[in-house]
Amino acid sequence: MSTGHDNHDAARATGRQEVPAYGTPSPDTDPDTGADTRPVVGADMEPVRLLPAPVTITDREADQRADIVADTKAASTSDGEVLEGRVISPGRSRAEVVHAVITSEQSRSVGKAVARHALYVPGGAVSVARRVWEAGTTSRHQRMMRQAELSGNAELLSEWETRAEAFRNHRHRRVMDWIAAPFILAKGLIVGTFALFFFLLGLGVLLALARKDAGALLAPLNGFLSLVNLIATVVVFLWTPVVIATPFVLLAVLWNEGRRRAPLPSWLATASDADLDAAIDEHSIAQALLALRIAAIKDALKAAPLQFITPARRDGRGTHAVVRLPLGVTTEQIAAKRTQLAGALYRQAKEVWPTTGSEEGILDLWVADKGALAEGAGEYPLLSEGTCDVFKGVPFGKTLRGLPITMPIMERNAIGGGMPGQGKSSSARVGFAGIALDPTAELRIWVPDANFDFEAFAPRCSRYVMGAEDEKLAEILQDLRDLHEEVQRRGELLIKYQIPSVTREYAGRDVGLHPLACLLEEAHVLFQHPEFGKEAQQLAINIVRLGRKRGIFLFVSTQAPTKDSIPRDVTRNCSNGIAFAVGDHVANDALLGQGAYRGGHRATELIPGTDRGTCVVKGFSGQRSEIVQVYFINIDKDNDQITPIIERSLKLIADHGRAVPGTGRARPAEITVTVRDLLADLDAVLGADPVQVANVPALLQRAFPGHRPYQGMSGTSLRKILATDHGIKVPSTGNRYPLNPATVRDAIARRPDPDTIDRHGDNGDESGPHLLAG
Repeated sequence: MSTGHDNHDAARATGRQEVPAYGTPSPDTDPDTGADTRPVVGADMEPVRLLPAPVTITDREADQRADIVADTKAASTSDGEVLEGRVISPGRSRAEVVHAVITSEQSRSVGKAVARHALYVPGGAVSVARRVWEAGTTSRHQRMMRQAELSGNAELLSEWETRAEAFRNHRHRRVMDWIAAPFILAKGLIVGTFALFFFLLGLGVLLALARKDAGALLAPLNGFLSLVNLIATVVVFLWTPVVIATPFVLLAVLWNEGRRRAPLPSWLATASDADLDAAIDEHSIAQALLALRIAAIKDALKAAPLQFITPARRDGRGTHAVVRLPLGVTTEQIAAKRTQLAGALYRQAKEVWPTTGSEEGILDLWVADKGALAEGAGEYPLLSEGTCDVFKGVPFGKTLRGLPITMPIMERNAIGGGMPGQGKSSSARVGFAGIALDPTAELRIWVPDANFDFEAFAPRCSRYVMGAEDEKLAEILQDLRDLHEEVQRRGELLIKYQIPSVTREYAGRDVGLHPLACLLEEAHVLFQHPEFGKEAQQLAINIVRLGRKRGIFLFVSTQAPTKDSIPRDVTRNCSNGIAFAVGDHVANDALLGQGAYRGGHRATELIPGTDRGTCVVKGFSGQRSEIVQVYFINIDKDNDQITPIIERSLKLIADHGRAVPGTGRARPAEITVTVRDLLADLDAVLGADPVQVANVPALLQRAFPGHRPYQGMSGTSLRKILATDHGIKVPSTGNRYPLNPATVRDAIARRPDPDTIDRHGDNGDESGPHLLAG
């Protein structure tokens, strides 16, 4: 015992560590057999278990091993690669290891993917077989007749019976044609062969006579046989690849068909399947309605399929279907569960629109394609040209179906709102940009806030007030009083001219019945003012009640459409409702009408930020509501799109010889035309080194931001102007088109002095300076 303690003490004193070396033979062990060679002392002694001798490693060796481990860890993490796995203890059996591998998450995911893609092929085969069977039999007709019989629709039942009988007759004629086809084909083949033979023979006779060579008699026939031989050679050459590829092509077709149409077991679904689009057809719609857990639908589907008045078909950017619901089920019940219906169709709630058809029991369903909202509305159609007639409405945006939609103006009022930054002010700007392009329309805009959104409209407005100070609010209130008097005055004019409402004929007569469009932006600021709010609310109520037939359109815009911020009588009399993303059903119904939320017309399902520029509107079409992506008109100083529209509207008014409506004054003098010398401006912005021509317009735009021709200039247009107007050809060196400043300055030095040209009266010299007007 003392010896062992002495050994451990010595090891600690020398800095060594004792580590048992498993499997290392001890000094008293036979190196060949491993047997103990030490003598047994006393037969009566207890057997002693001999432990292997400890193995020691020095501190240096321990440090080396630690360095190796650290280097290994650093190497494994230096590339940023993390290896995931499952640690299996070395004592586990092979069966346990195999079971652990098979039941791992990676194995399950791979297995599901393999099974899913493998089932697409038989599913596609079943789908194709079903479609072929229905195309060749009356099974579809029989199904529709059963539905008509169960629904008690005798007229529809008779119609489908007639269709079935006509299909049988057509199929019988087709079968008889197939029976007669072999005989007709054989007859045609014989006649065609003889005709071709005699044609070639006659052609050979003509060649022999023309060449005076009897050997040319069979030349056409030999040429034809050579052509046949060539075609046969090509067919034989291509036959093998075609035969080999045909099964693979067939499998690909069946796989694609199964992926689109074949239903798969739910246990095969994975998280990545959320991005896959599901086919919208009669089967998926019926299953989605069944998933709503409405007892009447469940009982009806046990007896017979649903009756589709209009089968599922493509409609714009989605699928449209009209379904007759079972007895006792209304469209309102379906609309109230729109979220569940969308989930069953693998869509977002805003992409599924169940509305009422011609009857309460008829469901008119439109389902958008996945991601249809991401396409946007596109460019504003009147951005660069065109006019408007407010009696026909103004461009507003596009529906989810991709169809343009207009906002009605005459005999309407509008209320718009939503959370900040979702497009509320932008929608009002789009609407009033269209109104401004009607030369007979008068604009009045009031913004009781420090807001730049409508500053560009000021030259086109007869009254424009912007600001949140009490003085500004008092001015807006006075304008509302004047507008209320205008309502009364126009009522007397309608009596005078004996017309029930303003028409296009009287709007253009300059008799005081022209269209008058007013915008009250951030209306809650004025309506909740402690001093002016009550009177402003009452004035607004009277205007929306009485101004409609008098050609007055009032657009009330707010961020907070509640009963306290907007009078209920204002919201009730606004037939146009525009709702961007809102926070609750109260704001939703304030914009879209009482009961809109309960009926499934919900702007609460629009996501702030994600659905910016998308809104739910009412009163724009024959539908109770539509989801619309609004056009966007930029007002940034770097890309000002609204100012050119306003300038074009002022020029349009001047061309008609009118004053700006409501002002009694003309505005053509306010349209200033600036003229600049392109070469002089290039000389100012270019340095000493050549610059790629595509980058030059940006230099001009930054140096001269107020000159509009520079704002729309591109590198290509600049090259054309330099070549046609100034004789400067930009070389295409390395396809980069470098513009050399020395070339520009040389062109400036070569052209004559304008003063000299004026003195000689020769203003048409092509070598003179060319100016850009804007």
